[in-house]
Amino acid sequence: MDRKFNRRMFLKQTGMATAGWWILGDCRSLASYQANQKLNLAVVGVGRRGNSLARMVGRVGQNLIAVADVDRRRAEPLQEQVPGVPFYQDFRRLLDEHDAELDGVIAALPAHNHAAVGAAAMRRGKHVFLEKPLSQNVGEARALRELARETGLATQMGNQGMATDSFRRTVELVRQGALGDVREAHIWFVFGGPGPRERPTGEQPVPDYLDWDTWLGPLAERPYHSAWMSGAWREVGSGVLGGCGSHAINLAFKSLRFGDLWHDGNGAAAPIRLQAEPSEFSEHTFPRWQIIRYDIPARGDLPPVRLNWYNASQAELRRQGIWDKLEEIAGRSLVWEQSWTPESGTLLVGSRGVVHTNAHNSICEWLPASDFPDPLGPPQELPRVPGHERDWMAACRDPDHQPISNFDHSGPAMELLLLGNVATLFDQPLEYDPLACRIMNLPAADPLLRPPRREGWEM
Repeated sequence: MDRKFNRRMFLKQTGMATAGWWILGDCRSLASYQANQKLNLAVVGVGRRGNSLARMVGRVGQNLIAVADVDRRRAEPLQEQVPGVPFYQDFRRLLDEHDAELDGVIAALPAHNHAAVGAAAMRRGKHVFLEKPLSQNVGEARALRELARETGLATQMGNQGMATDSFRRTVELVRQGALGDVREAHIWFVFGGPGPRERPTGEQPVPDYLDWDTWLGPLAERPYHSAWMSGAWREVGSGVLGGCGSHAINLAFKSLRFGDLWHDGNGAAAPIRLQAEPSEFSEHTFPRWQIIRYDIPARGDLPPVRLNWYNASQAELRRQGIWDKLEEIAGRSLVWEQSWTPESGTLLVGSRGVVHTNAHNSICEWLPASDFPDPLGPPQELPRVPGHERDWMAACRDPDHQPISNFDHSGPAMELLLLGNVATLFDQPLEYDPLACRIMNLPAADPLLRPPRREGWEM
């Protein structure tokens, strides 16, 4: 590992006289630097998102030295675009064969395999960029954060909305008190879950293009069945909370300093309390709709906050009166035209006004507009960045730089969200100690934070 940290220091010292390249709005392309200053990166998981990330590596001037995917078919289009880049079905073989030259790993995988790839890479001294949702369960998020702290490596979760000026300036202003006291926040997604289903039974032939054992990763061994490849199952996926909440939680979590609760001496005596209202009890899959209310205790001088989570069809949100209530709070339509999931978003409700964001938190508007007439402008304390991935690449070069969604932020944020998946299995509130990573009041719920892992795949 010392060798890898030495290379990081070399990249910092030789890549540019200062790390200021990533602060400037018109920063130069990474491609302008000499070849020996490039990062050597691998991409694990080259489906739609992973394919885009793999092509991005070369586009910003870095070296893509290997790719891996359990599904050989998915790699074929990419291999045509980046000829000569070696392909592996088992990411562990990639790490073995490229250990000496590899600087960092980018992974875009089913939720149940993210943590395994991230942990294996960090143990070898590799910087890690994990697409959302970072992990499948609370315990994995905690383990990744602890491993990142132990190694000092550059880490980032892929939630690109945090790279925008709008997000960063809004975080600054909320922290400075421009919104007044914030005691209420809302996150909603016009998505539902599959509802109750029975686990797949029977056995199908394993396709010749698939490495089934590596796809299973930490999951218990079982016969191949194509139905398992869906993220609908609790043991495989992270639900709407993980897949969508990982984008939408960040403004509230960052600006309202929820992360303080994960550090000694910052209100740890008061637990986080949450209670779920799901459409039905669904042991193996995610509910058709769910409401989760998180009571966040005071953090230093900041008051307690009720964070309300909703995911359902718009018809269901209207039936329950939630949609009308949120529009009344915002004082306008909730729909963001030409935005990803245009009917989804967040609200921070302060004593002086409201912040309304799109689903990614990438666009933040202050309401009523008459009370906040000035455009946000660029951030003044947080750095400007040319992109979320390049924010991470800057940290790969410079040990003094911390990407905004490093695992010390994204680990706790995902713990908070994924607690909601546990809460939907019980009809009573849960009390969570964020320092100890345990559910304090319900012994039956606590083991679900850390589901068992297959031998050889321990965190």
